[in-house]
Amino acid sequence: MNPIRKQFDAQPEFPFSLNYRDRKTAQLELPHHLHDWHELVYVHSGIGSFFIDRTIYEMRRGDLFIIPGSTIHKAFPDKDDPVTSTAVFFSPDLVRQSSLGESFSYLHCFDSSSLNRAYKLECPAALETQLEDKLAAMHSELTLQTSGFRHSIVLSIQYLLLLIHRGQNAGVNHYHGPFAGPNWMRQILLYIDDHYCEQIGLRSLSRLASVSSAHFSRVFKQLTGMSVTEYITAKRVIRAKELLLRTGDSVSSIALACGFDSMPHFHRKFKQIVGHTPSHYRHNSTTR
Repeated sequence: MNPIRKQFDAQPEFPFSLNYRDRKTAQLELPHHLHDWHELVYVHSGIGSFFIDRTIYEMRRGDLFIIPGSTIHKAFPDKDDPVTSTAVFFSPDLVRQSSLGESFSYLHCFDSSSLNRAYKLECPAALETQLEDKLAAMHSELTLQTSGFRHSIVLSIQYLLLLIHRGQNAGVNHYHGPFAGPNWMRQILLYIDDHYCEQIGLRSLSRLASVSSAHFSRVFKQLTGMSVTEYITAKRVIRAKELLLRTGDSVSSIALACGFDSMPHFHRKFKQIVGHTPSHYRHNSTTR
């Protein structure tokens, strides 16, 4: 199975979704998935692990995960003490505004996460309280839907992002703690990051990790929620999306640059993961 495109019920004029205080179990948690919206995940209680991009994090109370759009991720709640969390999803367009003469941006925390390839913040108690208050306020507005509730939610998201930004400036930094998995797995994920557009696969990677192919495949799937082939394909498609928007290169040259061996294969995988053909994605994204 390829990474799932998470479906949102939101209307186009209000690209926002909230899963408030969901108790996660292995049965209810989504498989590995991708979406273009940004996502914040705050952990209220419980424990588990969270695979994001190329890192496996531990999850526990007070953790905040900052996940930019088009980032592979999957949570693994603990069987005996499953995570209860709130997830906020929104399009970046929802909170964009003029600079007002400052360098501040509401999307700074997502830009920082992408730049540093670090997606977890461990919140101090004061920030925990503020985040929980804002999440509860958004849930209340979404439930009651009184006049102006959408504007109120946007203001709450903006304030939430402002709190995170100020927390980072005050020393609440991105978490760079231990990798929650075997060392060879971390090295392999870093290696794939540098070589996913090349012809690499299970056999060559398992040799590099000095473990059997069967053991490699089992541990990789257990820790990431996907096979090696699915993961590499998703990485290639994400890169193709970037090139389609940032360059004027032809679709065929982008497919080749991203490691796809044929155009039919590229089109099929791109549409499975993104939901549109490469040409449709480029046209729709550049004309919005």
